[in-house]
Amino acid sequence: MANRPVQKETSSQPHFLQFNNLACETAGGKVIFATDEWFAPARNLLKRDPPEFIASAFTDYGKWMDGWETRRKRIPGHDWCIIQLGVPGIINGLDVDTSFFTGNYAPFTSVQAACLDQMPSFTLEGDRTGMAASPSQFEAVAQLNTDSWEELVPMIKLNPGYSESCHNYLNVTYPHRVTHIRLNIYPDGGIARLKVYGIGMKDWSTVSSQDLVDIVALVNGGVCVGYSNAHFGHPRNIIGLGRADNMGDGWETARRLDRPKVLKVDEKGILQVPGCEWAVLRLGHPGIISKIEVDTNHFKGNFPDSCKIEACGLTPDEENNLIRNQWCSDKTPKWRILLSPQKLKAHHRHLFSGESVMQCGPVTHVRLVIAPDGGVSRLRLWGRPVSNNLTHPQQFSKL
Repeated sequence: MANRPVQKETSSQPHFLQFNNLACETAGGKVIFATDEWFAPARNLLKRDPPEFIASAFTDYGKWMDGWETRRKRIPGHDWCIIQLGVPGIINGLDVDTSFFTGNYAPFTSVQAACLDQMPSFTLEGDRTGMAASPSQFEAVAQLNTDSWEELVPMIKLNPGYSESCHNYLNVTYPHRVTHIRLNIYPDGGIARLKVYGIGMKDWSTVSSQDLVDIVALVNGGVCVGYSNAHFGHPRNIIGLGRADNMGDGWETARRLDRPKVLKVDEKGILQVPGCEWAVLRLGHPGIISKIEVDTNHFKGNFPDSCKIEACGLTPDEENNLIRNQWCSDKTPKWRILLSPQKLKAHHRHLFSGESVMQCGPVTHVRLVIAPDGGVSRLRLWGRPVSNNLTHPQQFSKL
């Protein structure tokens, strides 16, 4: 069995890769229609784990592939599928990943989008390998008028699934909320994964200013906008749904090389180390935070020794400038302590409220700082959404 290593970050990679994957199966994304799924079902597109290749694996229908692969088309038309996003929102970019599809990849693709007031009731269940859409399914999906959906990406050529060419990154400039996308392939073939990077969009008019809401959650529009290190797991994972499934579903850094050879602690038992790691998150809505959860679930031999959380209010222009400078700028944010340094435990849900949470007033961004390094599976920030003079969530530009 061959597993493709996680691609290391380079300066040439698009910025949108640190945003949330709104279509991932762990976020609730699902395929609700596909014209053909002969060699491999379309639901594989939304898997969280990287594609794999097993040379000896075959099914009754042909070579087993970890992706969506249609049969060699012998009738008019082209293949396509419809994906319902797990988190509706603004799409910033796509990764059409053709990993391991080398002589059988889809040569061209295009992507369309829609915002549907009511979610379609039909869906695809079970293993659909060797199947194709039935006449009744075509009739049902025709009611969605997908041919006339807005074009996110015009027809473009795809690269084959070799390690150096498999990631087809597509920038998107569509400024409207999306609930569903139509992925077209021309005329047939295979794609391993489709990642839809963007920011969730919640209707905050339905939320009372007295309600406590997790205002950094993926589903509420929270997003990671900067970090120091993500060697084993990206910090966007910490605002995901539910508790983490495993260590891979969290933020984990490499071990810092400036760790003292002999470790010492202060009177509170917190390690005295020179370095730390950090992640900056933009809240889904400006708010006043009163309750915090830091969960180290699954991190048993690699949890951080301690953490602290800082908060500030930024305008869109200030945020954009800091992102361009990788959060290192002469005009650094006026971070205020939201949670003072706290000793952490392994595989434990840490809850902080009352006097532990400092009064910072309305804020738009938080910075989670861990020392010296390690992994956090989830961060929850419960607070009251408020209006302020700095910004409205939808004013932030898409970089």
